[in-house]
Amino acid sequence: MSYVQNLFGLDGKTAVITGGGGTLGSAMGAGFAKAGANVVLWDVRKDALDQKVAFIAKECGDPKGVAGVTVDLMDEEAIARALDESVRRFGRVDILLNACGGNRGKCPLIEQKIEDYEFVLRLNLIAGCLAPTKAFAKYCIANKVKGCIINIASMASYIPLSGVWAYDAAKAAVRNQTVAFAKELAPHGIRVNAIAPGFFLADQNRPLLIDEKTGELTPRGKQVLAKTPFGRFGQPDELCGVAIFLASDRASSFVSGITVPVDGAYLCDSI
Repeated sequence: MSYVQNLFGLDGKTAVITGGGGTLGSAMGAGFAKAGANVVLWDVRKDALDQKVAFIAKECGDPKGVAGVTVDLMDEEAIARALDESVRRFGRVDILLNACGGNRGKCPLIEQKIEDYEFVLRLNLIAGCLAPTKAFAKYCIANKVKGCIINIASMASYIPLSGVWAYDAAKAAVRNQTVAFAKELAPHGIRVNAIAPGFFLADQNRPLLIDEKTGELTPRGKQVLAKTPFGRFGQPDELCGVAIFLASDRASSFVSGITVPVDGAYLCDSI
């Protein structure tokens, strides 16, 4: 085994990825699988889940190392069952990647519907961070697993994006909770970090950034690229390197509590 393989390889590990039916979660799942890990995708949407399981199986060439579990992340009992099923499938779980999240529209503050705000908050902070982490941490502590948790933060964790009030609040909280989780779980050997993607085209944001009829940038898309020094959107597989680094207990054995921006220098933009 080469030095790089030893440092970054995930052979023998099993990774659970919530929101695994999405573009970014499945891309990082493919990266984990290529690095040697077994991968279990969790999602409430069975069709999307089946599609992404097939995608990862093709990418890594090992269908036996990939599985999907349909689960409602708003339901703690369903999460516990999904975790039990994942453990039964591969013997143990070592890595949790919380990639579940999303938004529900954009509007001025005075037009924000409270029910929509509450839904987005629960989707990103409860389902997308707290509830799966709680279950995974309980499992790791009980079984003395020195696990790894990776949350998905956002550019909105640092600077609020206009018109997406609940998403801003939730993603800022994800970054905050990453630090809090890291401190509490460190004595158990459990590392907790986060990735803050810049602007990557995915199912949820594509209509906001690209005009579906013309294929041209929308006004919002133009604003985003004007603030991104790289001058382009990220490609989903550009998240794999940092995800593998954070998942490896050799490459990042002393790293916990950080959020890593992968943003084309978006946070560096200035006049």
